[in-house]
Amino acid sequence: MLKRTLATTGLEVTPLCFGGSALGDMPATYGYSVDDERAFATINAIFDSPVNFLDSSRIYGFGRSEERIGEVIKARGGLPEGFVLATKLDRDPETNRFDADQAKRSLEQSLKALNLDSIPLLHLHDPEHARSLDEIRDTGGAIDALMRFKEEGLCQATGLAMGRLDMMLPLAQAFPFDAVLNHNRFTLLNRSATELFDYAKSAGIAVLNAAPYAGGVLAKGASVMPQIAYSPADDEALAGVRNIERICAKYGIAPGAVALQFSMRDERIDSTIIGVSAPSRVTQTLEWASVEIPAELWAEIEALEYDTTDPEANREYNPG
Repeated sequence: MLKRTLATTGLEVTPLCFGGSALGDMPATYGYSVDDERAFATINAIFDSPVNFLDSSRIYGFGRSEERIGEVIKARGGLPEGFVLATKLDRDPETNRFDADQAKRSLEQSLKALNLDSIPLLHLHDPEHARSLDEIRDTGGAIDALMRFKEEGLCQATGLAMGRLDMMLPLAQAFPFDAVLNHNRFTLLNRSATELFDYAKSAGIAVLNAAPYAGGVLAKGASVMPQIAYSPADDEALAGVRNIERICAKYGIAPGAVALQFSMRDERIDSTIIGVSAPSRVTQTLEWASVEIPAELWAEIEALEYDTTDPEANREYNPG
């Protein structure tokens, strides 16, 4: 799989990145559990695949995602050569504190869990859930700490990973992040991240697009998973999904393949992050990424209406 350089970071990554949130066992978010054996098998499948990019976070599964990834890294004798691992600084899950001290604590916990001395790509994660944005962005705050970690060699590149675009765009404009990561907001159903992605591309900031399946429904189907962006969806909300399913059925192509390639074919997006929780999902993702999709299907898809409002406006976030 061809690689591309993430903006000015020097990190070379594949256009696919696997997401590790479900590997931390988060049934409150995904509706199912992932035990150690399944997680380890999935992580090994990722490391053995042509994809060289894996994304996690300190808060996913309250640390279980990183710990499981770290166990596999240790068992394999280190991170595979040329592999890019991304993780994220997180707030204190009990108090929502997110100052410089908490950023340092989060990084120290990540390095220990992952069995690494340095993180290739380190994001500031979900500042919208912190108790105070000021202690994140003010002088001496969490963002300053993140930039200092890069100077000290504790990470190679920095990123901003979050959802709310009304907060994200101003932060991306105000601070020298190397990458931005947004989720659920650039899919077949929703294009609200367009302005952010346009700005990032023009500013030389790498763009990572996560959750192109809109939380899973575009991969599993409206009848199997009647929810959008991790929240229950009624028939009216699912009408857009069913329109996509109808068009895909006409051409005999899985909606998941179209949803995935919709993100991968966008020139602004450097890598698309796909959450996986089983080795079979790794295989399926690679297959969907290589499916040939006719221009006629794309024309019908592009004629559909889409949303530009926040798909997670009413979501209650739970990292477990």
